[in-house]
Amino acid sequence: MTQKAFISLGSNIDPEQNLPLAAKNLEIIGEIMAVSMVYQNPAFGPTPQPDFLNAAVMIATDLEPLEIRARLRKIEAEMGRVRSKDKYAPREIDLDLCLLGERIFESPELTLPDPDLLERPHLIGPMAELDPAFIHPVTKESLGRIAERSKSNTVLTPRSDIAWKIRK
Repeated sequence: MTQKAFISLGSNIDPEQNLPLAAKNLEIIGEIMAVSMVYQNPAFGPTPQPDFLNAAVMIATDLEPLEIRARLRKIEAEMGRVRSKDKYAPREIDLDLCLLGERIFESPELTLPDPDLLERPHLIGPMAELDPAFIHPVTKESLGRIAERSKSNTVLTPRSDIAWKIRK
């Protein structure tokens, strides 16, 4: 059964090149339906590092959650990402499956919907652009409402200079 997969993209190492390349590579998941604006926001963590650029892509797919996650990890590895114990480390690319239709899924490797959607404006903002009326399967709120509530928590700077490269 075809479902909407909402995937977040983030980079703070050469993001102008890495985000468009990652978006193109997402075709191995399914048909790309929509791409959000790209936003710049400060990096999290204790060590100073460059700002992140973040976006989201909505894909129509028949794949199961763990297969999508495996394909995302493959794209990351092919793009040079090396995972470390430092979850705040700079990265070439970060790809995460945040929503898969109305699925609620939990395994040691993956939780759907991604709990960070409710806490991180740089995730929910782009997701809400893709489908603001989409209902979060746990909270039963629209993505648009969740995004609106999170706006006061951070400043996201639109980067249309990068967004057009992804949408090509």
